[in-house]
Amino acid sequence: MTAPATRIAPSILAADFARLGEEVRNVVAAGADWIHFDVMDNHFVPNLSIGPAVCTALRPHTTAPIDVHLMVEPVDDIIPQFAKAGADIITFHPEATRHPDRSLALIRDHGCKAGLVFSPATSLDWMDYVMDKLDVVLVMSVNPGFGGQSFIPSALTKLAHARRRIDAWQQEGGQPIALEIDGGVKIDNIASIRAAGADTFVAGSAIFGHPDYAGIIAAMRAEILKAESLTT
Repeated sequence: MTAPATRIAPSILAADFARLGEEVRNVVAAGADWIHFDVMDNHFVPNLSIGPAVCTALRPHTTAPIDVHLMVEPVDDIIPQFAKAGADIITFHPEATRHPDRSLALIRDHGCKAGLVFSPATSLDWMDYVMDKLDVVLVMSVNPGFGGQSFIPSALTKLAHARRRIDAWQQEGGQPIALEIDGGVKIDNIASIRAAGADTFVAGSAIFGHPDYAGIIAAMRAEILKAESLTT
């Protein structure tokens, strides 16, 4: 099977909030593919971040897809709000809703791509009965709630398992599904993450904490290409 295109998705959780629109414009100009938007409610996770109003404010600053990761409970009430605010992709944790199939359908009904997020201790088995409604699978390589955490190595095995499920689905004629990784992604581990099967890489402090956005994104892409040359 042909390797899927790769994407780098800077997480604005690590950006300078005093000039968020400028940060988004700069990181997209530097080569970012998606903008990752972390939503925390101080209930599902022990932190509070940003909501639909910030998404609305950022939407005029970029045409890049806005990738909204909901770390909230419940999810169904807020999904239409983010769709209206300009989100392109909305993902959520299956534990945060009583009916994941219904929540995925709700996202798609509002014109967005839909996905599930798997925390480190969450089984991938949730995927098996909703594959037809998935556009994205997001594997967390840290426990959700805070930026700047260290990568959990067992996420590599989980990525490989998710990749096998996705490839089998697509070989049977199913729709493309992006495999995204979030948490502790850096220049020194992105190649091994790519080799495990990820095609979309969320990075926060690794990008926004670097003075040269274009330089670090280019370096990440070079590491991704190294991994592809070793696995093809």
